[in-house]
Amino acid sequence: MTATNPALPEPLAYLNGEWLPLSQAVIGVFDVGFIQGVTVAEQLRTFGGKLFRLETHLQRLQRSLDIIGLKSQPSIHELGDIAEQLIEKNRSLIDPAADWGATMFVTPGASPAYPTGAKYTGPTVGVHTQPLPFHQWSSKYQTGDALVVTDVVQVSANCWPRELKCRSRMHYYLADNQARQIAAGARALILDEDGFVTEASTANVLIYTPAEGLISPPKEQILPGVSIAVLEELAQGLNIPFVHRSLTVADVASAAEVLLSSTSPCVWSVTQLNGKPGPICLRLRNAWSKLVGLDIEAQAIKCSRR
Repeated sequence: MTATNPALPEPLAYLNGEWLPLSQAVIGVFDVGFIQGVTVAEQLRTFGGKLFRLETHLQRLQRSLDIIGLKSQPSIHELGDIAEQLIEKNRSLIDPAADWGATMFVTPGASPAYPTGAKYTGPTVGVHTQPLPFHQWSSKYQTGDALVVTDVVQVSANCWPRELKCRSRMHYYLADNQARQIAAGARALILDEDGFVTEASTANVLIYTPAEGLISPPKEQILPGVSIAVLEELAQGLNIPFVHRSLTVADVASAAEVLLSSTSPCVWSVTQLNGKPGPICLRLRNAWSKLVGLDIEAQAIKCSRR
């Protein structure tokens, strides 16, 4: 992990009980999280300097730890306190109009197969933060994203449950590489082994049809995204029906709108099929802005220009 902006004073990070400069919060090459990719993690963001849906992220992290049989030291609730302390310690480093991304991660620690001589013998536990890179997505609120179906499919649920949020994402990498070869700037639409839509790389997918409203793949077929839960809550407030059912590529192609959702950008459109962001996406984004007390699109555009 390294500082994201050379002009920015280096943020602090937390690793195994210590507060360190971000560049010093490193994982050893013999850590199981590096050797085997066994890392569970949660990605959060702040709105107005406050971590959004922290408790929900902590609950999902705990579920991921339960699935792989790992116990965090410190506890999950202590990790929540550490995350809030981290934001406070680094608060003065960025413009008050900007916000932070934050990551919590846990690995099993050093592999017993290697004589590392490490002083820490338990799980590796870290929390780090970085200014949100608004420039990466601010334009997408207007231009949207392009999705391409590739030959790379979702990891089978026989390998690990879909609800496990882990860093083993080689399929995302390979799928996006192939998507960009098909269409410059595109990202992959990930299908399962039966040809049903699961997600995009690092984002949930949902569609809108006038007949059914918003449609998301069944909960058991996807990672239970915190952002999807927020959208379902917002849709209820806007009297937009929200259902979960299996989606085919044909469903996506024929939808009135296709939307993506993830932690930092919140919600934006797929425009390869539609041409421009649709009214449902705009209503949801406005409702999200109202929920968090700031205009998320205006913030991203303003901060990306600095």
